[in-house]
Amino acid sequence: MRLSAAFLLLLTSMTPPATTLPASFDIEGHRGCRGLMPENTIPAFLKALDLGVTTLEMDVVVSKDRQVVVSHEPYFNADFCIAPDGKPVAKAQQKERKLYQLTYDEIRQYDTGSNGNPKYPEQQKQKTIKPLLSDVIQQVEAYRQQHKLPLVAYNIEVKSEASEYNVSQPEPGPFCDLVQAVLKDRLPANRIIIQSFDFAVLKHWRQQADAGNYPSVRLAALVENLRGAKKNLAELGFKPDVYSPSYRLLRHKTIEQLHEKGIQVIPWTVNQRKDMERLKRWGVDGLITDYPDRTVGL
Repeated sequence: MRLSAAFLLLLTSMTPPATTLPASFDIEGHRGCRGLMPENTIPAFLKALDLGVTTLEMDVVVSKDRQVVVSHEPYFNADFCIAPDGKPVAKAQQKERKLYQLTYDEIRQYDTGSNGNPKYPEQQKQKTIKPLLSDVIQQVEAYRQQHKLPLVAYNIEVKSEASEYNVSQPEPGPFCDLVQAVLKDRLPANRIIIQSFDFAVLKHWRQQADAGNYPSVRLAALVENLRGAKKNLAELGFKPDVYSPSYRLLRHKTIEQLHEKGIQVIPWTVNQRKDMERLKRWGVDGLITDYPDRTVGL
């Protein structure tokens, strides 16, 4: 996720059927736990499980061979990525290394953890890669069962921008089809949230769910603009399950108004304890954080 310029299953025989998740204040580990482990990697998601998150938040993009890859950017971020030749990715070249133009076999040759991220000094340096969404689900579910941990939800952000259609990503329809193909038979619908800043993605998913082609998962409207909830919901054209703005944009009154409409409010990315406590007092339904360890006792 990003701040606006204005504001700075595995469902196999070993998985028991689940109808509901435990009711609780939803602690979502942003990109796993970006403040502590390399973002959007399997080590980050497993660490988040250990820290007791109720939802794993992650981003997905698409490779040249139409694999759904867990990554925030549709390219290799120079802040922390190392190329197959062992050299850090240069800032001037990062956007030229589009994942949409590389096969997954090529993508997995990049190291996304050994350098760490200078913006997150607590982050553990560890050699790791951008994983497939299917591998994340498989390894998370196996780890969860092995360690007898509670069920978790998966909040999957479809990284989509209209200016990038057919440039660094498919259009919303084919993109959603690829994501749904991975989720099908791996996770029950009640454990899935699909979120996006691109409302075309959410509209497509809703249309396909209404037509019976997709499962009726929870849909979350990500927001980073200054238009306000009323205008954003009007643009979306239907009532989402979750309204998920930058926490800096959120006001107590807005939370009350959204709750009156039956919409949950889960802001991002909340990293300071004082902000977490204030937002919980205001009545948010959960929060997305880089530091799940800071939510203990919240």
